[in-house]
Amino acid sequence: MSTDLGSPLTHSPSPSLARETATGRRDSAADVQSRRGDEVSRSEGGREAGVLKDTTLFRFATAGSVDDGKSTLVGRLLHDAKAILADQLEQVARTSADRGFAHGEFDFALLTDGLRAEREQGITIDVAYRYFATDARSFILADCPGHVQYTRNMVTGSATADAVVVLIDARKGVVEQTRRHLAVVSLLRVPHVIVAVNKIDLTGFDEDRFRAVEEQALAVAVELGLIDTHVIPVSALEGDNIVDRSARTPWYDGPTLRELLETLPARQAEEDAAFRLPVQTVIRPQGGLSALIDDTEADELRDYRGFAGRVSSGSVRVGDRVQVFPGGYETTVTGIRVAGRVAESAHTAQSIAVTLADEVDAARGALIATAGTAPSGHAEAEVEIFQLDVRPIAPGARVLAKHGTATVQAIVTEVLSRRDLDTLALEDAAELAVNEIGRVRIRFASALPLEPYAEDREGGALLLIHPVDGATLAAATVVAAA
Repeated sequence: MSTDLGSPLTHSPSPSLARETATGRRDSAADVQSRRGDEVSRSEGGREAGVLKDTTLFRFATAGSVDDGKSTLVGRLLHDAKAILADQLEQVARTSADRGFAHGEFDFALLTDGLRAEREQGITIDVAYRYFATDARSFILADCPGHVQYTRNMVTGSATADAVVVLIDARKGVVEQTRRHLAVVSLLRVPHVIVAVNKIDLTGFDEDRFRAVEEQALAVAVELGLIDTHVIPVSALEGDNIVDRSARTPWYDGPTLRELLETLPARQAEEDAAFRLPVQTVIRPQGGLSALIDDTEADELRDYRGFAGRVSSGSVRVGDRVQVFPGGYETTVTGIRVAGRVAESAHTAQSIAVTLADEVDAARGALIATAGTAPSGHAEAEVEIFQLDVRPIAPGARVLAKHGTATVQAIVTEVLSRRDLDTLALEDAAELAVNEIGRVRIRFASALPLEPYAEDREGGALLLIHPVDGATLAAATVVAAA
C-alpha cells in the first residue's frame, strides 16, 4: 500500500504478485501472533495445523453493490458461528415463512436488516452493528449499505475497521460501486481487504469464472495500492467457504472467511506506536468522595487529579516520561488507574486515568504523549474529506472541527479538488456535494496536534460539524498540516 495518501495510484506489483503477497502477509501475521505468545491449535473444520489464534478484538465491515448478498453473508456468518439467539432464529423463521421464502429454512438477510424500510425493499440503508465471538476472537461487525446514495454510511462503518469484506456478484464481476468501495477503503487506509466472490453457486461453482473475477478484483486492488487483499469464492445462501470449507470448490485451497477473520492481525501497529492519550476529562474529587470508599483510599484520593481518556495508541507505564500538548511540558507518570483499579501499565484502547508528577494545565482536548514524540500544533491543514451531509462544502464555510477530544472553530478557506471515483484522479472543483470525496484547505481557530493520516489513523482523523445544528457535515483525513 502506498504510504502517501495523496498518491494512491503509485506503482504496485502485478495481480499475481499481489496474490503471493497476500499469502506472505498471512505468514507474517502468524509470526506476529507467535511473538505475542498466542496458542497454536487445530479446529474441527479442517483448518490447517499451525494456524494461530489471536484473541484480540477485531473490527470489520462489509460492503458491496446492491443485491450482492451482504446481509445474507453476515447472517450466514453469525448463524454458522452460533452467534444468534434461539428466539431470534424463531422470529426470523416465521417472518421468512410469511413472505414465502423457499430457499432453505429462513432468509439470513433478516438477521441483520433491522429497519422496516430495509426489510420491505430488500436493501440495507443504515450501518448495522453486530457483536459476536468465536472461540478464537471477539468481533465488532459493521454491515454497510451498498446503494450509491448511502456511500457516506459505508465511510462511517469502515473508518475504524481492521478489515473490510467487499462482496462481488460472481455473475457480474467488478462494477462501478465495487471500485467506489475499494477506493474508499484505500483512502481510509483499512489494513486488510477480503474480496468475497459471492453467488458462486449460480455459476455452477465454475473455477474459470472465479479466476476471471479474481483477476479483475486484484487488478483494481493493485491499482489502488491495496496489497493485503484476499479473494475467496463463497455462497452466502448455501454457506460455501463462509465458516466451513466447501467440497464444491475443490480447486480453491485458501482459507474460509471465518479463518481469515480469526487470523488477520488487528491493529498491531497501534500497539507498537508512541503513547497517545487524548484527555477527555479531569477527575478531581476533592471532597466529593463516596461513603463506600474506605478511609485509607479516601485520604489518597482527596487531593487526586487524574487525566482521563481512552488510549488511542501505544502503551504507558508508571515512571514513563510524557509530554503534554499544548505547551510541550514534560513530566512523569506517577499513577495509572484502569476501571478504577490501580495498575502499573495500560495499552491501546483502554480507558484510563493517569496522574502526573507536576501540576500541568491539561483540560479536555489536551494530548498526553510519550516524551519527545508529541506532534506540533497546526493551525491550518490540507485534508481529504468525505462529504456526508446534503449541504455542500464550499470556500468560506464555517464549521466546528473535532479532533480527538478537542473541538475548535474552523473555516474552509479553499476547495482544492474532487476525486473521480473511477480512477481516483483529482479534478478541479468549486464545492463538494454529498457522497463526493475531495480535498480542501481548513484554518483552525486554535492549533491542533495533527498528524498525517497515512502515519496515524487516530491522530490524522477529523470530523467537520455544522456549528448551528450540530450535524456531522464530513469526515476528514489529514494529508498535510501547516
